[in-house]
Amino acid sequence: MNVQNNNIRPLDGITVVSLEHAIAAPFCTRQLADLGARVIKVERPGSGDFARGYDERVDGLASHFVWTNRSKESLTLDLKQAEAMGVLEQVLAKADVLVQNLAPGAAARMGLSFEALHERFPRLIVCDISGYGEGGPYEQKKAYDLLIQSEGGFLSVTGGPGEDEMAKAGCSIADIAAGMYAYTGVLSALMLRDKTGEGSRVDVSMLESLVEWMGYPLYYAYQGATPPPRAGAAHATIYPYGPFPTGDGGTVMLGLQNEREWLAFCDKVLLQPELARDERFSANFKRSENRAELRAIIVESFSTLSADEVIARLDAAPIANAHVNDMAGVWAHPQLKARQRWTDVGSPSGMIPALLPPGKNTAFTPRMDPVPALGEHTDSLLAELGYTGTDVQRMREQGAV
Repeated sequence: MNVQNNNIRPLDGITVVSLEHAIAAPFCTRQLADLGARVIKVERPGSGDFARGYDERVDGLASHFVWTNRSKESLTLDLKQAEAMGVLEQVLAKADVLVQNLAPGAAARMGLSFEALHERFPRLIVCDISGYGEGGPYEQKKAYDLLIQSEGGFLSVTGGPGEDEMAKAGCSIADIAAGMYAYTGVLSALMLRDKTGEGSRVDVSMLESLVEWMGYPLYYAYQGATPPPRAGAAHATIYPYGPFPTGDGGTVMLGLQNEREWLAFCDKVLLQPELARDERFSANFKRSENRAELRAIIVESFSTLSADEVIARLDAAPIANAHVNDMAGVWAHPQLKARQRWTDVGSPSGMIPALLPPGKNTAFTPRMDPVPALGEHTDSLLAELGYTGTDVQRMREQGAV
């Protein structure tokens, strides 16, 4: 059945106010904007979200900021000034959602706790994102992504086998996890409000978000059992499953999941069907225990083949496999190109490429508006609230906006 694309987006008419910086909250609110929400990003005059200054890799703009802040309106307010707080109060009066990831307790000290806001704006949803959540002995601890990767056990199972070979994720995985749970938490709170007529609070902890993603290694180490070892880019408990070098200097990633695939791998990829009967490798746990010996056999077999030839054999088997792409390879990925997953968005530095949001919906196209300059929408937002040009100029001279 073909669905008519009328481009009515799911969150059209929803207004989100964000007191945000870095990654977790901006990633949450950018995805709300993708679905049509109006996101008003409140930033400090003069400097704004500190992620704007992380680097200058995207035509002079910061890579993190470009990624997480398209389709938003930037409103500069110095919330230490009463008049600026008055502006925020008026914005919140028309909002559906407030998302914030300020330092622990900062929002409450400004009168922006859920309890205080609920009295004034009973339909407002408040999403608080922090490192460790409200309460508990860690409530006030500073929490950056790498620190949460450490506290959440991620580093203990990631990297090479040596004591000094632990490795962080190459992207901000704890921030991303928290941003995703904040995003889905806000969506569920909006659905709940449709049933109850009242707003609710979503309390998202980076630690809890990442620990949820650690469910497999946690249960693998249940009741003091030995945790999965660090295995580099290979799977810790399934083998062969990981990267293998090829004769042309390339690397191929492959993965076996069951005994049927092991038989096919020996026969059609290694061209050594007799290896399937080798007692050292007759079950996954044995292959994992004897991975050094098996790796040597696989590496020797692949040493006369190019990466493309190995992948052709794996595809014919069929055995799951992948190229080991760098960033240039991902930019040029043929599957993303074939599915037309890239578009362009505006920015203060001109048009830049952007990946369309995952989860393509046939009923609407996502919002893909520009990345805002600092304070770009301050004047228009204040005019919308009834402030005159003279008012705005005075507030700007006072540093309130």
